[in-house]
Amino acid sequence: MTLIWYEKCSTCRKAKAWLDDQGLKYELRPIKEQNPSAQEIQTWWERGSQPLKKFFNASGQLYREMGLKDKLPGMSVKEQCQLLGSDGMLVKRPVLVGEGFTLFGFRQAEWEAALDQMKAESFS
Repeated sequence: MTLIWYEKCSTCRKAKAWLDDQGLKYELRPIKEQNPSAQEIQTWWERGSQPLKKFFNASGQLYREMGLKDKLPGMSVKEQCQLLGSDGMLVKRPVLVGEGFTLFGFRQAEWEAALDQMKAESFS
C-alpha cells in the first residue's frame, strides 16, 4: 500500500498513526513533492464509486482561490483529472492506495472495512 500524505496535515498524521497501530506496511509518498498524475487520478476514479468532485480538497485554500466549487460542474472528467494532477494540494488527503482500492480522506470505519476486505480476499 501507499499512503499519499501531507506531513503538516493533522488528518494525514492521524491516518499514518492508525496504520502504524494496525501494524500495516505501506510506503509514504509526500503529496506536494510527488503529486498524483492525471492518469493515476483517472485510474483511481474508474476503480471506485465516488464522484470525481469528492477527490478535491474542497476545504483547501487553493480550491477556494480558484473558485472550483462553481467551475467543476462545467468541467469534463479529463479536465478535472488534469487539474488534480497539476497540484497535490488540490487532492483530498490522505490517499491510501492498495491492491484494488483507493481511499480519499481518513474515515477510520471506511479504512477498516476496506482493509478487512483486502485481508479476506488475500486468504481466499
